[in-house]
Amino acid sequence: MKHKCLEPALVLAVFALDRIAKILALRHLIHGPVEVLPFFSLTYVENTGVAFGMFRDNNAFFIVFSIALVAMLLIFRRKFSGSGPAARAGIALVLGGALGNLYDRLACGFVVDFFDLSFFPAVFNTADSAITGGAVLLAIGINRGANSK
Repeated sequence: MKHKCLEPALVLAVFALDRIAKILALRHLIHGPVEVLPFFSLTYVENTGVAFGMFRDNNAFFIVFSIALVAMLLIFRRKFSGSGPAARAGIALVLGGALGNLYDRLACGFVVDFFDLSFFPAVFNTADSAITGGAVLLAIGINRGANSK
């Protein structure tokens, strides 16, 4: 990511994709799950907790936590501005996902989840996927940076 506008564009793309997916979930999955493949369904879930539905009904705490996470990511973004593309892309993905879930918490009081894999214990969303993928990329980027020194 050599161009400074690519990272903000990735953040906005993740946020927009997450919003569109959640709007579609609200419109089309509210009446019941849709099986896509034998092991994969689209299932509407209102999640007031975090991953795996832990710590339910703590929305105010998670709003504050999400705002702190976004602030921390913006600080880390500056720290990693000279690092490799994996770390910078990772931060952008995590930031876009965190903003997507924060928007849900502020607008709805819960996070909309809808990806349901039969072999996975929780329903999740596009933002969660971006956060997970971004964390992996960030770890790879940090590891590469540490190994090159």
